[in-house]
Amino acid sequence: MSKRFDVDHPIAVGTFAAPALLLFLMFVALPLLLAAGATFTNHRLMSPEPTRYIGLDNYRRLLSAQVAVIEPVRDAAGMRYPTWRQVREQRPALAGYRVAFQIEAGERRIVLAATDPLFYRSLINTFLFAALVLPLQCGVALGLAILVNQKIRGRVFFRTVYFAPVVTSMVVASIVWAFMLNTDRGMLNELLRGLLHDPDAGPDWLGDSHYALPAIALMSAWQGAGFQMLVFLAGLQSISPELYEAATLMGANAWQRFVHVTLPGLRNTIIFVLVSTTLLAFGLFTQVDVMTSGGPLDSTSTVVYHAVRSGFRQQDVGYGSTITLVFFGIVLGLSVLQRVLVKKGEGK
Repeated sequence: MSKRFDVDHPIAVGTFAAPALLLFLMFVALPLLLAAGATFTNHRLMSPEPTRYIGLDNYRRLLSAQVAVIEPVRDAAGMRYPTWRQVREQRPALAGYRVAFQIEAGERRIVLAATDPLFYRSLINTFLFAALVLPLQCGVALGLAILVNQKIRGRVFFRTVYFAPVVTSMVVASIVWAFMLNTDRGMLNELLRGLLHDPDAGPDWLGDSHYALPAIALMSAWQGAGFQMLVFLAGLQSISPELYEAATLMGANAWQRFVHVTLPGLRNTIIFVLVSTTLLAFGLFTQVDVMTSGGPLDSTSTVVYHAVRSGFRQQDVGYGSTITLVFFGIVLGLSVLQRVLVKKGEGK
């Protein structure tokens, strides 16, 4: 009589988990350890200089920053601010620092100066992109899910159409949108000119620092909304129809049913979509690389793009690894914070 195979036995669990664990070690853990080791060296892809240990120099170069308060100068020509070169001559401690960004506070100018100002600009752009794309993409996805969940003719066709951008290559989608957003012959500006009867209507979407990042956020929301739509659709179909019938009998209108039945029923789904969309937004690279190359004026440069540019195009692998490791720590910290907040919300 054969013995029953116990799937809960530690050996059985280890056997089933071995392939996934091996792939994780090869493609996640090992590259992470190699990247962490490279952050303490001056390793370059192609260089006659041998790789040597430099300690925390890469981290100092990346994270060193100072806040400088600049007072205006008044003369016969009026009030003006000294140039950054003049400020550094007056304050030797700022030697080697460059302006990352600045704000005006009354008559004073507050400057964040860093040894790598592009990292801080890229970090701000990354968070700004996430803040733009998160409500846009999730809102559109929820609206589409509610639409295709209705019992209407052709809903399978509409589900396919709305999901099609998800399976389209991001490179291809970025190239198409770059043509659509072209200043002179782009479809969007041609529509604006036709509607407004103005041959000069339409901004320079990808060439103006005020419009470039929102334009990329719009394209990214269009490309990714179909996946979140399917997730929301699965959540909607898990809500019992009896809850809607009870709410209707109690006199609730469509908006009240949405607020008091749909949203509570989608709570876990919304949390999953928000977390996954946020993590994907932090990894923004392809759209920037294809559509703007980080410009104009570094207004679309992101941390991932800055790391790839430093590590591969400038061939400074040690410094590029430092950027990725620091950003990994930031994203990990935000993920832990998000998880803590979600648990607190569940406990109320």
